[in-house]
Amino acid sequence: MNLTGSDCGKSKRLAARRMTLLGTVGALGVAILLVGSGGQYWRSSVGAAPASAAEFETQRPVGFADIVAKVKPAVISVRVKVSGSAEPAMLQDNRDEERQIPVQPGSPLDKFFQQFGQELGPQAPQRHDTITGEGSGFFISADGYAVTNNHVVDHAKSVQVTADDGTVYPAKVVGTDPKTDLALIKVDGNKDFPFVKFAEHSPKVGDWVVAVGNPFGLGGTVTAGIVSARGRDIGAGPYDDYVQIDAPINKGNSGGPAFDVNGNVIGVNTAIFSPSGGSVGIGFDIPADTAKMVVAQLKEKGHVTRGWLGVQIQPVTSDIADSLGLKKAAGAMVDEPQSGSPAAKAGIKSGDVITAVNGVQVKDARELARTIGMMAPDTSIKLDVVRDGEPRSITATLAEVPNEQQAKTDNDSAQPTSGVPHLGLQVAPASEVSGAGDKGVVITAVEPDGPAAEQGFRSGNIILEVGGKPVANAGDVRKALSEAKSQGKHQVLIRAKMGDSTRFVALPLGNA
Repeated sequence: MNLTGSDCGKSKRLAARRMTLLGTVGALGVAILLVGSGGQYWRSSVGAAPASAAEFETQRPVGFADIVAKVKPAVISVRVKVSGSAEPAMLQDNRDEERQIPVQPGSPLDKFFQQFGQELGPQAPQRHDTITGEGSGFFISADGYAVTNNHVVDHAKSVQVTADDGTVYPAKVVGTDPKTDLALIKVDGNKDFPFVKFAEHSPKVGDWVVAVGNPFGLGGTVTAGIVSARGRDIGAGPYDDYVQIDAPINKGNSGGPAFDVNGNVIGVNTAIFSPSGGSVGIGFDIPADTAKMVVAQLKEKGHVTRGWLGVQIQPVTSDIADSLGLKKAAGAMVDEPQSGSPAAKAGIKSGDVITAVNGVQVKDARELARTIGMMAPDTSIKLDVVRDGEPRSITATLAEVPNEQQAKTDNDSAQPTSGVPHLGLQVAPASEVSGAGDKGVVITAVEPDGPAAEQGFRSGNIILEVGGKPVANAGDVRKALSEAKSQGKHQVLIRAKMGDSTRFVALPLGNA
């Protein structure tokens, strides 16, 4: 947790370098939100010195006033209230290697809140108090649909937005997508909200950007910079493809827009890289094309469904490329197609190297996963594959991601399983998975942001024991977890085979 105020230097920092979500809590910045970028451009000629005041006037720097006047009315401040007993993403820095911890009574952090709470905002909440947090967002339609970050509205009891003219409106959450950290909210009762559009073309490195948002609760703040890089993977999730910008953004900018010089949204501010919790000019935006796809699905059905090919893949190293006769180390090598998956049905085999999807080259395994994940289930795709040194084309029809199917089934079930802690993984008997042996259960899917993934579990790992008891199927796992939970345990010891080694892992028992 990052602190702001004159006493910051006295508090120990949890991490020297970190990714920070840019939300603010009670005007005191609990590290959570993302930010934007910006800059200014010049009309004067290089090397030309003005000879007079009039000439200087025509050559002075040209600002972004016209762009800001055009887009700023569509940017909103988002204020949420969440229960102090909940653990929303807005109160945690899930991109950090260290998880944020609650404020303990008598701790230095608790004393900090007591000392500076009156000056900086509401007193630090007790366990069951209501916490107020702030972020940013922007209207994308005249009838009140607006985009923000998932971590801004996560676990919100209520949401209200403040428009640029100061008018406050209640809002409701239409849908969220934690995997891309996007959310769609709706303000009712008005049909003529000013709104902005997503850019049709991807920005180039070096393009100017203007960020507008609500840093530290200071609504309507404008900063400027340039696009510093594209395609950044910051380890936030399976679909990382961030636009990096250098415009100053801070806690409270999360969910706000970054504009190009035409006033179109090129990205949604969502994270910063910061040793201190403040802006150091390295911010990350969710690209406009990703936001458009996600928002369209949230508006239509309230959730996002993604395509699934069903392959375990690994990067193609230079040694692998040389052994296969490939010209360069690119693409994704298939370790194993999952039984019954679209890949298996299409004839993809272990050892195949997928080099392109629908004619678009695949740089590496992560890019393949991101490309497939951005497509809808039932989409027919053409894969360029190298097998035994020979190129070939394979057509496959994507299915829906299994863990999303399971989540949907659990939500729709009239008699959901109760009392079983959620670990964020799916398993199958080892005896039913080729090459897995006959003991334990094989992990067939892992939620990227679930408890199991955080402890290093991956698809293909074999769970041998849970809580000291051998397991042979999913029922055994559920029973062992339920027993551990009923005994008041907060963690369960799992013995698992991971690669060539077998080890014990203490897995936190979350909510059912």
